[in-house]
Amino acid sequence: MTSAKKRPKRLKWNGLAALVTTLVVLGLSTWGWLAFERAVETRIAAIEEPDTGVEVVDRDGELLRAFATDDGTWRLAADVSDVDPRFLRMLVAWEDKRFAEHAGVDPLAFVRAAWQSLTHGRIVSGGSTLTMQVARMLSGLPTGSIEAKFEQILVATALERVRTKDEILTLYLRLAPYGGNLEGVRAASLAYFGREPKQMTAAEAALLVAMPQSPERFRPDRFPERAKKARDRVLARMEELGVIDEDTAARGLREATSEGRGALPMLAAHAAGRLHAASPERDRIRLTVNRSIQERLETYARTKAKTLRKPVSLAILVADAETGEILGDVGSPDMFDRERQGFVDLTRAKRSPGSTLKPLIYGLAFERGIAHPESLVDDSPAGFAGYNPQNFDKTFEGVITARKALQMSRNLPAVELLSAVGPARLVYRMRRSGAEPELGDRSLPGLAIGLGGIGLSLEDLVQIYCGLANGGVAMPLHIEAKDGISFRTGGRRILSAQAAWYVASVLAGAPTTAKGSPGEIAHKTGTSYGYRDAWTIGYDGKHVVGIWMGRPDGAPVSGLVGETLALPVLRDVFARLGPVERLAGPPPGILASSGGGLPPPLRRVGRAAALLTSGLEPEIVYPPIDARIELGLVRAATGGDGAPAEKAPTRGGGAQLFLKVRNGKPPFTWFVDGAPIGQGTLERQSAVAIAEPGFLDISVVDAVGAAARTSVRVE
Repeated sequence: MTSAKKRPKRLKWNGLAALVTTLVVLGLSTWGWLAFERAVETRIAAIEEPDTGVEVVDRDGELLRAFATDDGTWRLAADVSDVDPRFLRMLVAWEDKRFAEHAGVDPLAFVRAAWQSLTHGRIVSGGSTLTMQVARMLSGLPTGSIEAKFEQILVATALERVRTKDEILTLYLRLAPYGGNLEGVRAASLAYFGREPKQMTAAEAALLVAMPQSPERFRPDRFPERAKKARDRVLARMEELGVIDEDTAARGLREATSEGRGALPMLAAHAAGRLHAASPERDRIRLTVNRSIQERLETYARTKAKTLRKPVSLAILVADAETGEILGDVGSPDMFDRERQGFVDLTRAKRSPGSTLKPLIYGLAFERGIAHPESLVDDSPAGFAGYNPQNFDKTFEGVITARKALQMSRNLPAVELLSAVGPARLVYRMRRSGAEPELGDRSLPGLAIGLGGIGLSLEDLVQIYCGLANGGVAMPLHIEAKDGISFRTGGRRILSAQAAWYVASVLAGAPTTAKGSPGEIAHKTGTSYGYRDAWTIGYDGKHVVGIWMGRPDGAPVSGLVGETLALPVLRDVFARLGPVERLAGPPPGILASSGGGLPPPLRRVGRAAALLTSGLEPEIVYPPIDARIELGLVRAATGGDGAPAEKAPTRGGGAQLFLKVRNGKPPFTWFVDGAPIGQGTLERQSAVAIAEPGFLDISVVDAVGAAARTSVRVE
């Protein structure tokens, strides 16, 4: 009875205890849940995108140069579209098969890992999902710690709430460690394989899947055998899971493992460094450079530099004349070559341009009607207001055409034409093109600037020649690409279209001014005073190429001549740009005529015209111009039976036509219808046998190249 009576009290007490216990458990659970939620929200607010290095890319988005982050880590931007899809499938299959289903934590893997930790007193297997791994890398958490694992859970949960699965994978692709200061799949692929991760082989993808588990132990540049075993395990497992087929796995197992770590791309290094320094806050800089052209030019420059005695160096610049875009920019053969001061961007160094400004001088003379390519100019010693220039070879050609004077780069005619057009006008046109000439301490430019007495960079000269190549209109030369901005407008005219074409005709080596394309490549060489700089600037129908060679410190170099050193480099560069495009044909208004057909003021210019009026030029005394001379020649005719009545005599057996010249300097060479009559003679009169009646063109050239011409009719 007693026990029966006490049972309800015990039941009542037990029920109350159970209720209290339930309430406590529920309270603690609710409090725990709320605390967990607050912790997750705190982590959400703290999530930041990882810093990535600045990338400089070419016109098509291909990587030219990368910069490390501020802490010296090579970490590049990458997302799922930047890697081989096979790598992503292998990564998920190896690290986290249920990545697509879980919310940051895989309960099955976590329970297994937790049980092993409790029974062993330490973490045996991670049980971490890809999201948890990202959380650890993003927060800089250590491994092997229960507290760190709980933090991973909080951050992983936060990530899953604010990031898509692809965005979480993107974070992994940027943060995964690959040994040393390499982080992220792009930096690893470029360093170990020399290619973007989108181009990885199956074996390379397997290695990059395995490495983050133990990045220092599996480094192929330090432990190639260990790296190979780790890679092979991944390949075998991927075949078992059906991620790759048997043949792909077999090929991957046979593939050699990369045993080195290369440098990340460093193309167009000088230009990239300059633009990055100017805007360090930008994470991506796009250039107008064509990566393929840039790579070929840099390879060529390094090879060419090996043939040059140090510290002689070279620089190359290639531009599109129509747009002003720089397609190739080689500031030095090797940025890290201390003997050649490779860190100096030699495309922008101000140097003496030598004779490379002569085309612009002649172009101004053509434009202003002072001269024509077929005008006669005088290449003989002269002084110009106290300035006494000499020719490079210390010789003189006498009276020659302006075309020949420019092709031979004679100094005296160039200075005379510059005196006529004015040095200030030359400087103005250079500046109008976009070039920035340095005049030194001179307030006003003098005639010496025409022969190199001015400071110009290779970039300046290419800018000027872009104007010559583009029909006289210089487009703004630029290397940074601007989205949405067209550089096909905004050009400035520096020469008339006709004058620019005349210059192209001369520089392309055309023998006379004629209709049609003057050829394929127009070029001009230059050598500065004291053999300090060798130049060649040339252009075809699309590209302008500039070459500079010399010592970076500006010291003289024996034998440094543009014609012999820089010109072959120009030809080599054009060969690496692809098929040459022919130069454009003439614009309307071209005067295609020989010297005798020019208007009288253009036949002889400057001192050449003065020589004629002073009587020092040769003059044909006999036969007089347009004369009709009876020599008793018989024209071939037929008789009544159709047979020849009389055969005209052959030359040598015909009548003699006497020739006489006055003035000029012997010896003299006579030409009849363009054919020379014997060798030069010291006599002022000669004779030629004429076989048939008709019109004759007769000319004589004296010892200094001065010429006279007449035309007659002989009967």
